[in-house]
Amino acid sequence: MYSKEEAAEIRKKFWTSFGQYMKLQESASGEEVNWVNYKTGIKGIFFKTDFQNKWARIAIEISLKDQEIQELIYEQFVEFDALFASEVGDWIWFPDYVDETGKQISKIELQLKNVSIFRETDWFETINFLKDNLLKLDEFWVNVKDSFEIFK
Repeated sequence: MYSKEEAAEIRKKFWTSFGQYMKLQESASGEEVNWVNYKTGIKGIFFKTDFQNKWARIAIEISLKDQEIQELIYEQFVEFDALFASEVGDWIWFPDYVDETGKQISKIELQLKNVSIFRETDWFETINFLKDNLLKLDEFWVNVKDSFEIFK
């Protein structure tokens, strides 16, 4: 077991390493991107990465106070399901998901299981998983973002 401080330091080390590695990656738009804190440019749509004790994940999270708009945005993603699958792959879709704070969101995610942020030997596999999928997601987003401008 790690103390809170040790665990925080390990997490910081991983995310710093990941951020430095991703600085070398060019976005599909050619613009500079903060890959750790990806900005979609559309209110309520977030691209999130996470790495815990038993898994890593990448997700599109849709979170708005207005539930109807949230549902419309999710449905817009559903409209691009075939393109999403061909460009990004087979992710899991959750139209109604309750997050860790109890808020109802919509999300689309992909997980890498049986990896731990506390095992440095898992970092290479996890960085590649996150990198490959972030780059695919970025390319998809560049292709469809204009269709979401109405929600800006």
